[in-house]
Amino acid sequence: MNLYCIPGFGVDERIYGNLSLDNVHLCFLNWLDPEPGETFNAYARRMAMRIKEENAVLAGISFGGMLALEIAGFKSIRQVILLSSVKYRSELPWYMRFAGQLGLNHIVPIKRIQQSSIAFRIANRRLGAYTADEREFANTYRKTANLNYVKWSFDKIVNWRNTADFKNVVHIHGDKDRILPVKNMRPDYIIKGGTHMMVWNRAAEISAIISLVLRRG
Repeated sequence: MNLYCIPGFGVDERIYGNLSLDNVHLCFLNWLDPEPGETFNAYARRMAMRIKEENAVLAGISFGGMLALEIAGFKSIRQVILLSSVKYRSELPWYMRFAGQLGLNHIVPIKRIQQSSIAFRIANRRLGAYTADEREFANTYRKTANLNYVKWSFDKIVNWRNTADFKNVVHIHGDKDRILPVKNMRPDYIIKGGTHMMVWNRAAEISAIISLVLRRG
């Protein structure tokens, strides 16, 4: 079967590279460059054009999970698997919701942050990128991320609302996630010690759960 995989904020299909799923073909939906003034729904519709079948199963990491739920609001989707993500706005950390309400994301010096080694170290600790390989993996994306995409994504994340109310969702989350803390949620599966990078560094456990979910349908 096909599993359509949406990466997390600012990354591509390589974040799924350690998963091992028998008899499953991973179809990657990498991020497009946003168009000027594009709404989240309009963007989701462009992304969804690459889903070539009805009743597809989507997996989304972090911001990619929010996008998967948006797609499920207008397209025939059988199931959504959320990885290190959220189902509702209330599950976002309070400071993200606060930043969205006040528009604080518009004053964040993103370009300067992209060039700051100190910011990278702080971000890596929060992400859960502890080994040299994990830090290099995360830093590569930060250094090359498209500035227009980053600004657009920040705005959509802090202002996100799940208007689709799609029900067939399986949520997998780590209890050590510092980006999207699990205390705000009730996931179906909790990875003990899992961080926001658990799809990469706890891939065996994640693969086993996804395989079980797909078998159950």
